[in-house]
Amino acid sequence: MNKASKKEHKRGQSTRQLMGLEEVTDYSLKTANGEMVYFIVKPDNLSVLSNEGVRGRVMALSNLLRGTESVRILALNSRESFTRNKDWYAERIQQEELPALRELLQQDSQHLDDIQATTASTREFAFLFQIEKRSGEDARSQIARLEKSLRDQSFRVRRATEQDIKRILAIYYQQDVTTEYFDNIDGERWVSENG
Repeated sequence: MNKASKKEHKRGQSTRQLMGLEEVTDYSLKTANGEMVYFIVKPDNLSVLSNEGVRGRVMALSNLLRGTESVRILALNSRESFTRNKDWYAERIQQEELPALRELLQQDSQHLDDIQATTASTREFAFLFQIEKRSGEDARSQIARLEKSLRDQSFRVRRATEQDIKRILAIYYQQDVTTEYFDNIDGERWVSENG
């Protein structure tokens, strides 16, 4: 296949095909390499734990990593970053000659600081497990076993929903932290059933 035909072939593919995804289910992603299940983990505030508590959390994570064949850990910012905006305000404050406008720019910059302070704990953690296709054991029982294993290690965890998975993909690929709901087909919620 030459370069032009490869480009034309890619142009005809959907986003899911380009990403190598076969299906987004209620609890997983299906790819050509198997099924991947996401669990959303609520992080502990380590700053309020004793040294023994922190050691316990580290040991729980070590036990989890040792006890599973394949686990990936994702750490994502689940809220927007204002770094570029803050840099722009700092530059504008330096350039501005009018004291009243400088004060307004300073207040806007402070407002961004306040927003980031209130969303400081917006890191989101996800454990990603590859589900093996084993004879006799279906995916749902494997997932239930993995979830129990996470809870046994004292992690506050829940199985990711289809919307959670789409949001994680949007954050990972696009840095999109503002979309609340993801359609399967672009614009499908705006099309009425009657046409």
